[in-house]
Amino acid sequence: MSDRVFLLMERHQKLDEALRLARHRKAADPLEVARLKKLKLAIKDRIAGLLRRRKAFG
Repeated sequence: MSDRVFLLMERHQKLDEALRLARHRKAADPLEVARLKKLKLAIKDRIAGLLRRRKAFG
C-alpha cells in the first residue's frame, strides 16, 4: 500500500471517529455532521480512485 493511500485511510478513520463523537453529543450540530460525512466520502472516493488506478497499471 502506498504512503498516500495509507495517509488517506488514516484521515478517513479520524473523520469517522469525529463523526461518531459529533453524532453522540446532546446538541449535535447537523451542519457539522453533514460536513464530516462529506469529507469522509470525498476521502473514500480518493482512496478508491487511487486503488483503481493502481490496479489498472499494476
